[in-house]
Amino acid sequence: MEPVEALERVAFLLERSQAPTYRVKAFRTAAAVIRDLPDEELRRRAADGSLTTLKGIGPSTAGVVTEALTGRAPGYLAKLEEAAGAPLVQGGLALREALRGDCHLHSDWSDGGSGIEEMARAARAIGHEWAVLTDHSPRLTIARGLSPDRLRRQLDVVAEVNAELGDGFRLLTGIECDILADGALDQEEELLERLDVVVASVHSKLRMDAPAMTRRLVAAVASPLVDVLGHCTGRLYGGRTRPESEFDADMVFAACARFGTAVEINSRPERLDPPRRLLRRALDAGALFAIDSDAHAPGQLDWQIYGCARAEECGVPADRVVTTWPADRLLDWAGSK
Repeated sequence: MEPVEALERVAFLLERSQAPTYRVKAFRTAAAVIRDLPDEELRRRAADGSLTTLKGIGPSTAGVVTEALTGRAPGYLAKLEEAAGAPLVQGGLALREALRGDCHLHSDWSDGGSGIEEMARAARAIGHEWAVLTDHSPRLTIARGLSPDRLRRQLDVVAEVNAELGDGFRLLTGIECDILADGALDQEEELLERLDVVVASVHSKLRMDAPAMTRRLVAAVASPLVDVLGHCTGRLYGGRTRPESEFDADMVFAACARFGTAVEINSRPERLDPPRRLLRRALDAGALFAIDSDAHAPGQLDWQIYGCARAEECGVPADRVVTTWPADRLLDWAGSK
């Protein structure tokens, strides 16, 4: 394993295990530092112990580089690989094997931590055939939401990434679009029409009364521009908690079924949204589902197994999960709306 590859693999596994951001950043920074370093200089510095004089290289990252250069598996990485051999959660393996893609992931164009191509390569590396880039829309300024002009530029970048990656994987265009208080969508309609997949989510005024929230969600899922209803209750738990938004779940999920909008099974460990009781009601309503990672870093793409386990537990059949579909079927479905 080459040193850059070893550092990036360490970072991936740290992200997967929910390690603190500063630890992950140390290895990604080190990979960026040595990526363009001439091989001769890299080997000389490893031999004379001067790697740590480079800004962004510390003792741990220097150790990984040095061991990789000698042809040995870096000890730090070996320990992480051993820990990664244990499943993140019990169950969900059959559904995880059926997944072909992911409808919800972020890059450093909004609040993600890695570049577009890096996220695409990571999605391909874990076995996906496609993934949808869904950075935030303009109103979510805290997450550096994309203005219309920035989104247009991003579409060009996605095309370039696909040309670079070649056959075998496809990065689809998309957005996580804010659902405004009246149910309107936070992006120009012409742009939303151009995108392959639109995930619509509520990020503000989550405590509005149930009738108003119901109208808000129904208006969004009824839109022909919306393909997936993201993290529908908005709940958070763990370190930072937030209660579920209140709405008429039967009415919202019936609207999802009627208008062909998938209900997202959000796999982030602090979300796991919707709760099982609502997931079962969406299933009974006849809705489609999208098991998504909502990844903000490459290692978080592996979190889909959490959503798979919950879907399997609730009896969701694989064919009603759009993330098990090949890209052409997914695009036909999204386009038909």
